[in-house]
This record gives sequence, C-alpha cells and structure tokens, in this order.
Amino acid sequence: MFFNFDLRLIFSQIYFYFLPLVFFLFFINFRTNLFFLSKSTKIPRSYPIIGSYFSIKSNKNRRIQWTSDIVLSRPTLTFTLRRPFGHRHIFTGNSSNVQHILKNHFHNYQKGYLGKETLKDLLGNGIFNADGEIWKYQRKLASHEFNSKSLRKFVEKVVNVELCDRLIPILTMAAASQNCVIDIQDLLQRFAFDNICMVAYGYDPAYLLPSFPEAKFANAFEEVVRISSERFNSLAPFIWKLKRILNVGSEKKLKVCATQIREMAKEIIKEKKSNLTNSSGDDLLSRFLISSEQYQDEEFIIDIVISFILAGRDTTSAALTWFFWLIFKNPNVEKEILEEIAKSSNESSTYDEVKDMPYTHASLCESMRFFPPVPVDTKEAIQDDILPDGTFVKRGTRISYHPYAMGRAEAIWGKDWQTFRPERWLERDVKTGNWRFVPRDPFVYPVFQAGPRVCLGKEMAFLQMKKVVAGVLRRFRVVPVVEKGEEEPVLIAYLTTKMKGGFLVRIEERIN
Repeated sequence: MFFNFDLRLIFSQIYFYFLPLVFFLFFINFRTNLFFLSKSTKIPRSYPIIGSYFSIKSNKNRRIQWTSDIVLSRPTLTFTLRRPFGHRHIFTGNSSNVQHILKNHFHNYQKGYLGKETLKDLLGNGIFNADGEIWKYQRKLASHEFNSKSLRKFVEKVVNVELCDRLIPILTMAAASQNCVIDIQDLLQRFAFDNICMVAYGYDPAYLLPSFPEAKFANAFEEVVRISSERFNSLAPFIWKLKRILNVGSEKKLKVCATQIREMAKEIIKEKKSNLTNSSGDDLLSRFLISSEQYQDEEFIIDIVISFILAGRDTTSAALTWFFWLIFKNPNVEKEILEEIAKSSNESSTYDEVKDMPYTHASLCESMRFFPPVPVDTKEAIQDDILPDGTFVKRGTRISYHPYAMGRAEAIWGKDWQTFRPERWLERDVKTGNWRFVPRDPFVYPVFQAGPRVCLGKEMAFLQMKKVVAGVLRRFRVVPVVEKGEEEPVLIAYLTTKMKGGFLVRIEERIN
C-alpha cells in the first residue's frame, strides 16, 4: 500500500508539472536556440510555471560565466533568477551581502534541506553538508589537524615525498621525451588525491605513478561528484529523485559508485581500528576514532572523511591548474616567482622557506581571483530576511554568493581588474624593501569562505600549492599545447572548476 501510494503521488506530480513543460519545449522547437544562447547581461525573461527555463537550459554549459555577467551588470551586484515551478534563486557579488550571509546572519543561512538532500549520497552528514551541532562537533575536532605541528609534518613529509618521489620524476621523463604531451590537470588531481588520503586516512592510494594506474576509488569519486553536481543544477529536481527511486540512469551509476567509495572506506576504517592506540592519531581518521564516542557511528565517520577528501582533492588541483596557465601567459610574473624560488636553499624547501614566499603567495591569490576553485557557493534562507542592498529573501529561497563574479568586479579591483597583477596583494616593507603580503577582506575575496565556516585548511592549501610551484618551476617550464583557433581553456564547473578536456602541456627542463 505504501509503495502504491508513493507511485500515485509521483505520477500525479509528473502530470501536473511535466506536461506544461513538454508543451513549452515543443513550442520552442519552432524557434532558434540562439535567441536564448546569448551573452546578454539582462535578467532573463521569465514565463509562467517554467520561469527562465529556456535561458537556464541554453546556458547550462556556461552557467558560471552567464550568472557572473548578469551579476556584474546590476548596480547592486545582485539579481534574482526565477527557476521552474515558482522557485527563486538569488545570486550576489555584493560584499556587504556576503558578510551578512556568512557572518552577521550566519544562523539564518544554512545548507538547508535541498542542499543536504542533493549532496547526501556523496557527503552524508559530513562537515560540508551539515548544520548545527553536528557541524560544530566536526569542525572543532578537525581544527586540531591544522595546527602548526600538523602543517609542518604535512609539508615536510607528505607533500615532499609525493613531490620529489613521484611528481618530479614523471615531469623529468616527460621533459626528456621529445614531443611528449601530458595532462597536467590529471597529474595534479592524482597528486592532491594521494596527499589528502594520507592526511585524512593515513592511507596511500599510490594514484600518482608513471604507469598512471586506474584507481577505482578515485574514478568512483569523480563520477559521484559529477552526478551530484548535475543534481544540484537540475531544473526539475523531482526527475532525479524519481530516477533514484526507480534506480535507473545516472542515479543507478551514482549509487554503484557511492557504494564502492563507502565499502573501500569501511575497509580502511577496519584496518585503522585494529592498529589504533590512544597514543596514535596523526591523521584525521585516527583523531575522530579516538575522540568522544558521541558520534562513533561508522557511516558518520565515513561521511567526515569523504568530505575532507573532496575538499583536499579538487580545490588545490583546480587552483594549481589555472595557476600554471596564467603564469605561462604572464612571463614577467613567472620571472619574479623564479627569483623568489632561487632564494630558497634547495629543491626540498623547508617549511619556513615555503611559508615565507610572499610573491608566490600573491600570485596564487591573483590566480584564484580569476578562477576560484569553488566559483559559486549556495545557502538556504531559514527565515524571511532583507539583505543590506535591499533585496528581500523569502524563507526557503536559495541564495548564492559568487566569488567568480566578485573577482571580476571593477568596483572591487579597479579598472585594471582584467590584468593579472600579483602586486595588488603586496606592499614594500619600508625598512627592508622586501615584499610583504597584504590580505584582502575575506568578504570581498570569499574564495575560502568567511565567517564561522571559513576554510580550516586554508593555510595547509597555500603551503601545499607553494611547495608544488617551487618544486616544479625551479626545474621546468610548463608550456600549454594550444590547438589552432583556441584562445584559452574552457572553464567547466561541477562542484569545483576544471578545464574542459584537461590541460595538455609540454614540459621543458630549464637550462639553469
């Protein structure tokens, strides 16, 4: 009876919502799709029931750029997108609004039901998909992993081994092979995956090897991230929910891949428990296992660790991929970075040397200004509210702050915002004449979020990235392989930004 009731409800929803949609889709076939696929910065036209369906669908492959263009065209850097079935989605690049959402009214803007449900199969109740006490508990415990001692160990052991024993030898072989083309985006993802698995699990998947092994865990992770992202941007969420109930199509694949990830995680947890003592606990998993027994459910522990793998794998690799592209386009910046690298003693830069690289640090910030690893982040309003710019937010409304758009806002960065200029993050020390890094307001530059949810791994991410930059650029030039007619890589976004088709490069060894 319960099963039959659910089916009747589902098909009644399809009848009520889907038939009007079919009618409008049939109607639009008589028009050219180019009418909707434009770079217009006007707020898209909205229709009854379907909202701005046609504009959203036509721009689905460039939704980040499209919404950014509209945000930047508005006087308040805020606009409301009308989605199908009466749902509204607010996008903002206004720093006052961002501070309101992430700090001043933090309690009112949470992950929300829709966000949690969409990412539940991937993140469960992990820190990036949780609110309230569950989130507070995870954050408090995880914060111990990012203290100075852990950072020093991370840089000097985990990253150094992966860099010197795996990444550098692969680049050396590529440089020695004439006309060898490699996908450095793939290499950096493998590098980051090995690193975060060591930090999170204390487990080395050995994904970055010259043989480029297939890793079921990593591949399954990639598929789950892709399908979860498609869910998040779905125009009609009831469709993927129906597919999940029926276990068909992409939802069937997601279920299979998610099961693979969790089964492997269970095996690692089982092995970790058998070797665990109260004195051991260098990795994140060990810290959680020997902590308070308040949340010792195995599924919950898996959720926690998967969340940190997602954060460590995709964000740093995305940032470094775009960094190497921008450095190639700006040889004057590369020259400054090389001079800074030359000041360090050797290829295996120590923790203190890597930590104190202000020009490289500024270059990474400037790169992420143009291509933030997480280009848009979404919350849900718990109660009615009014933003500082006067925008009314109804309870249950999705609201996204837009780091990608904010990095291109002339009002924030000035008329030269299109110029890749690390110096905008620096000032000269009056006494020594050396560069000194000057951070920006986190609500103007929310690449690492801000407020209570500010990224715990921010410093660790910078140390890892600077270590890679120093190790790679000291010995090699990374030269993009550009096809005829292509001006620059195409940005695509799942939960993080990527280069469509990878980032193909040739590696050239420096003479000196």
